[in-house]
Amino acid sequence: MAAQKGLWDAIVIGAGIQGCFTAYHLAKHSKRVLLLEQFFLPHSRGSSHGQSRIIRKAYPEDFYTRMMDECYQTWAQLEHEAGTQLRRHTELLLLGMKENPELKTMQATLSRQGIDHECLSSVDLKQRFPNIEFTRGEVGLLDKTGGVLYADKALRALQELVICQLGGTVCDGEKVVDIIPGLPVTVKTTSKNYQANSLVITAGPWTNRVLHPLGIELPLQTLRINVCYWREKVSGSYSVSQAFPCILCLDLAPHHIYGLPASEYPGLMKICYHHGDSVDPEERDCPTTSDNQDVQILCRFVRDHLPGLQHKPDIMERCMYTNTPDEHFILDCHPEYDNIVIGAGFSGHGFKLAPVVGKILYELSMKLPPSYDLAPFRMNRFSTLSKAHS
Repeated sequence: MAAQKGLWDAIVIGAGIQGCFTAYHLAKHSKRVLLLEQFFLPHSRGSSHGQSRIIRKAYPEDFYTRMMDECYQTWAQLEHEAGTQLRRHTELLLLGMKENPELKTMQATLSRQGIDHECLSSVDLKQRFPNIEFTRGEVGLLDKTGGVLYADKALRALQELVICQLGGTVCDGEKVVDIIPGLPVTVKTTSKNYQANSLVITAGPWTNRVLHPLGIELPLQTLRINVCYWREKVSGSYSVSQAFPCILCLDLAPHHIYGLPASEYPGLMKICYHHGDSVDPEERDCPTTSDNQDVQILCRFVRDHLPGLQHKPDIMERCMYTNTPDEHFILDCHPEYDNIVIGAGFSGHGFKLAPVVGKILYELSMKLPPSYDLAPFRMNRFSTLSKAHS
């Protein structure tokens, strides 16, 4: 869709889930919004592609759990507006040793926030989930709000709503090559120059490249994640149709292991390691010298705990994480230019929270009072925030 001429109320750089929800909230409030994407849509180069994500309210931090209340409401509203199912309720089973501090903290958070959940002893687990092997006396925490988000469908639904129903504009295949701050701010792409009263940057792994002309560099680490799918030995054993839950294992490896019941690929369960190799986003698909230690960890996990699955992945795809040092988001204005807003560092757990993230970024861009306490998300919490090299 060709961009209109003149001054935009807001330009959003990056049409992943965070940028799309930001554009959605802007357009919902009758703002002239332009959403820029460097790749032609749809694409699989960033962090928002793929068919599924976990949605949950179980978090160690109260502020995420509180945000998820509104996220569930907005996801339901988006389903209604798009006329298509974007979620499936499965529950989420969190596994860990009884003394695991993170498991205890999550249970305390769910209790404080009044979220429906259930604590399961090792005996309970063996009775309720006979197709999981519990070899170390693990206990469980069942987040009864948990489920699966249909990621690709959600992204398409948002983009179509922004363009077709809300009057926004999406320009794909336009890479940003320069940003000139000011009022208005000027954004130069490989095709055109645009001007807006405010700018929101949701560029995922490319955030620091986009920020370079603006003189700052955030402490972001870009990771390549192996997204692995494992075949059921007996079809349906670990499927949504058999009410198998999403799972999150907290203390079997240095980082979390998570799984989603078989759905997107028939007969294949999605099981991934919540970490990966540090790579430049432009080199995501290049051959690696890594020995895929994460896949080896997953193979051992599947062999020891999910006996109904083959021990090696059938399909392996790629995704990108952009991590902050504390794995909390950055939702803030540029320290010098208050009409430039940055949403970054979603650290592999931002998809489910995108409805509220987009709302916050909209509020910051319009200089409205934020709906949530943004202290956990301010960039000045990092002493490593630095000036970009010229």
